Amino acid sequence: MSVDNRDAQRRILNRLRRARGQLDAVISAVENQAPCRDVMTQLSAVIHALNRAGFVVVATAMQECIADPDAAEERDGLTTGELEKLFMNLA
Repeated sequence: MSVDNRDAQRRILNRLRRARGQLDAVISAVENQAPCRDVMTQLSAVIHALNRAGFVVVATAMQECIADPDAAEERDGLTTGELEKLFMNLA
């Protein structure tokens, strides 16, 4: 695994862990009957963190695909077109 891949993996994991913490806060807020505004604020933060993680995943895959399309497709089974669709699903 290259240094760039390790850095991307670290960023993805950090974002996912942040999202997990925020989701725990949403669950706690609902369990404690927190005001709707508080629940929605926390839920928005979870969605944003997950979207950011998804963008990093797709961006990393696109970089690898551009650098060596054949190797990336063989390893991940994703074509450039499929990566584009994944990206658009996040948007």
